[in-house]
Amino acid sequence: MGERVLSVRELNRAVLARQLLLEQADLSPERAVEAVCGLQTQHAPSGYVGLWSRTGAPRADLTAALHRATIVQGWVMRSTIHMVSAADYAPFTAAVRTARRASWLRAEKQAADLDMPAVADAVRRHLADGPRTQRELVALLAVDGFPRVAWAGVQLWVDLLRVPPAGTWEKPRAHLFALAEQVLPDSGPVDDETGRAHLVDRYLQAFGPASAADVASFTGLPLAEVRAVLARLDLQRFRSETAVELLDLPDAPLPGPGTPAPVRFLPTWDATLLVHARRRTEMLPDAYRSRVFATTMPPSIPTFLVDGQVAGTWRYVDARVEWTPFHDLSTAARRAVDGEAERLAAWHS
Repeated sequence: MGERVLSVRELNRAVLARQLLLEQADLSPERAVEAVCGLQTQHAPSGYVGLWSRTGAPRADLTAALHRATIVQGWVMRSTIHMVSAADYAPFTAAVRTARRASWLRAEKQAADLDMPAVADAVRRHLADGPRTQRELVALLAVDGFPRVAWAGVQLWVDLLRVPPAGTWEKPRAHLFALAEQVLPDSGPVDDETGRAHLVDRYLQAFGPASAADVASFTGLPLAEVRAVLARLDLQRFRSETAVELLDLPDAPLPGPGTPAPVRFLPTWDATLLVHARRRTEMLPDAYRSRVFATTMPPSIPTFLVDGQVAGTWRYVDARVEWTPFHDLSTAARRAVDGEAERLAAWHS
């Protein structure tokens, strides 16, 4: 008997469930960011909105977690800033380190003759007495004789965290850096293979069922490495409507296609909208992709979901959440959007 075929609607509901967007979860900030495989936070307040949409958490809860370093911010998947739990940081970083270095060196031709381990040693020396700002570190590296491009890639050779009070709701600019080994002294070394298995497991927990290519797209790992990890895991196998093999963790939730999906407001850069999940879930319809990701505006903008799909954008202004739909909404849907907008405005205030 062949694998079960999952409809786009079933895959949509599966990702919504895993991303805690069908029902708000009674989870701590740490457990919530683990459940969703981290929160992408080039703009720190995005993590706060994303966590509120999933758990209803007040802003102070996430700020407290950042201050006590049970949640940290650093470069992980795709060399992009994420908020992840302290427990996930070391395995995530170990998983992607080799691939990230190779990718950066291919793209950054000016770095071809740089001794990046030496740059990393310099950064460790400059941070030995505690955090410094990006401006300070760039200036110190210049005194050491390293060009500015050295700073752009050194986080791939030395694990750095963006630390409070920077990178919080109150002070969004994440420009204050510390050595991960000082912030997380109890986090021992993780080998690459263990890290990759942990990251792939977390991804499927947060976004499954998914193809090997989907996993590679999100993590930044080479497809061959992803396939090798998947081959070692005990997984369920499905097919998409287009006959693509989909893999998932045993007994992971698969809500029925008729499961109601409430209105949810998502922040800038919410990972569920990245291209890797768009086609299999139709969470971001093709007709609206250019209105969310475009070269004529910031790379991503806040959106809201109606029945599990992006239906418009929103912004917070003058103590109100103003929302703009991409298409006509039913009276019931408009009421639901208004209600959720009022709750989000109250949370902002």
